[in-house]
Formats: sequence, C-alpha cells, structure tokens
Amino acid sequence: MNFEQSDDRRMLSETLRRYLADAYGIEHRNAVAYADPFHDPERWAELTDLGLFYALVPEARGGMGGHGFDIVTVFEELGRALCPEPVLGQLLAAALLADTDALMTGTRYALAISETDAPYGIHDITTTAVQDRLTGRKTVVYGAPTADVLLVAARDGDSIGLFQVTASEAEITGYAMIDGGPAGEVFFDETPAQQVMENAEDLLQTALDRGALALCAEALGAMDVVQGMLVDYLKTRKQFGQPLGAFQALQHRAIDLAIEIEQARSIVILAASADGTEAFAKRAAQAKHLVGRIARQVSEEAIQMHGGIGITWEYPLSHYAKRLVMIDHQLGDSDWHLERLMADLAGGA
Repeated sequence: MNFEQSDDRRMLSETLRRYLADAYGIEHRNAVAYADPFHDPERWAELTDLGLFYALVPEARGGMGGHGFDIVTVFEELGRALCPEPVLGQLLAAALLADTDALMTGTRYALAISETDAPYGIHDITTTAVQDRLTGRKTVVYGAPTADVLLVAARDGDSIGLFQVTASEAEITGYAMIDGGPAGEVFFDETPAQQVMENAEDLLQTALDRGALALCAEALGAMDVVQGMLVDYLKTRKQFGQPLGAFQALQHRAIDLAIEIEQARSIVILAASADGTEAFAKRAAQAKHLVGRIARQVSEEAIQMHGGIGITWEYPLSHYAKRLVMIDHQLGDSDWHLERLMADLAGGA
C-alpha cells in the first residue's frame, strides 16, 4: 500500500495547515468555542471561500474528492488546529444528499440521529414521521445551533427514513460541548419536513462510518500536536538539576505513546483505503475502537507527565485532552464499536 499523499491532497493539507494556524490560535479558538454561537461565522465563510467543502464531495457531484483519504486529509488538519467549526455535519450531509450544491457553497447542515435511549444505533430510533411531519427529540446534535438545515433520521412505518427540516422550524436548545463547539437538543412537534429517502438505514450507516473515519483522523492530528508538546516539555522542564526527558521511565512512557499513535495512524489508513468497498463498515468500526482507546491513553498520559500545568485552562494541552476524550464518544464509543465487531464476527461464524 502506498502511504504517500497525492500531490492534490498534499497541497490541500499544506493550505489548510497554514490557514488554520493563522486563524485559530489557541486563545481565539477558546474564545469562540465556548461562547454563543460556539464557532466563528467569519472563519466559516473563509473556509467556504477556501473551497474546503468541495473536498468532501465526490467529483461526480461537482466536488473535488470525497474519498476516504480526502476525509482524512481535511480532518487531520482540523484536529491539529483544534478547530471548533462544525465541519462534521457537512461531511455527513455530503454522504446523504444527491444535491450538494448548497453544501459546497456554505449552507450549514447537521445530522440529527442520536436519541436519549438510542445514542448511537439507528434501529432503536423513536422519532416518528407522519404525513411529512416529525415528532420526537434528538439529543447532542453536533452543529445544531448553527445549522441552516437539519437532516433527521425518523421512523417511517416499519423503516427508518431520512428527512430534511429547515432548522428554524424546529425547537433547538444550543450549548457548547465540554470541549467547545456547538451541539444542541432538537425537539420536533409535528414539525414540517421533506422526505429525502425511504429505507435509509444502509445509507445512514455508511454516512456514520465515514463520520467515524473523520473523527479518527481528527484525533490523529490532535495526538500529533500533544506528542510534540509532551516531547518539548520533557526537554525543557527540569527536576533535580536535569531535564525530565533524562529520566528513563519517562522516556519509555513517551516512546510507548509514539508507538500507539503510529498504530492509530495505520488503522486509519486501512479504513480510508476501504472506503467504497464492502469492508468499509468493519474497518471504520475497527478504527473507531482502536483510536478511541489510544486517544484517551494519550490524553491521560500526557497530562500525568506534565503534572498540574497540564490541566490548566491557559495551557493548550488541557483543551486537546478534552477533545480527544470527546472524540471517543462521538458517533459511537470504543465499547459500542467493539460490540459491532463482535456481532459481525458472530454473524459470520
């Protein structure tokens, strides 16, 4: 397998890295991520002008990519910058909509799937659709407070359908997630909706798997930054007259983390290469399970080796650690994806 980026993806990565480094210094990032509207609308417009959302849409629908490696390229850079913009909703919408013109020009989408009693799975959804009107509640909908359009999974008779709702028609209670960025509770009470697709279970699961891949790539970018911060800290912080990095026990712990991050990178590459194949669902679940576990380990170990400064608001590590922990809980945590893999194995036995 060729691990090198194509020229187009390398150019996209470098462009995004330069832009995000300038636009999202940690102080600005924290100022916008935790205060209404929990992102920066001006920066969103700039990302649109930069053509970011075209990279998430296949060429056949007017975009520039949309393949697994395009997703990884974009979200790894977002993770490096700890960017709070709700780009994940754009990716999920790109996987679900046939007409993506509005998405590519900046219309903001959010996918409303999770419910209190069905946080990750599709089959236990209780929000119902009757004559193109929705009734129910969706919880922790990422990007909901800033969305122009909601894509809603709802029970339509014996199947799950996909519906499109103008966000202003629904009741949305917005808030910042614990790591910053917008989320919200969404309430429907015979809310007008337009059906996008009947029997949408398979397409929804594919969209969620692509979202899981994106989150894994975001975690990779964040973990690379955390590892760099840790190495710099061990080189400069002194105890007993010598740098912390001179202590063999801390050397071993730092090297163990580097190995874990490379394992995470390998599974993300494998999952990205499977996009568009029958193996993708399995590879995405494997990646989300492994990366979720490693992300928690990296955040916890980095904080322990930094000591008290690692959990202060002013030090960037604390915000990266919160994001890494939250990534594990988005679109299915490590345990949930492990259960998917076990069920798949039992079904194939």
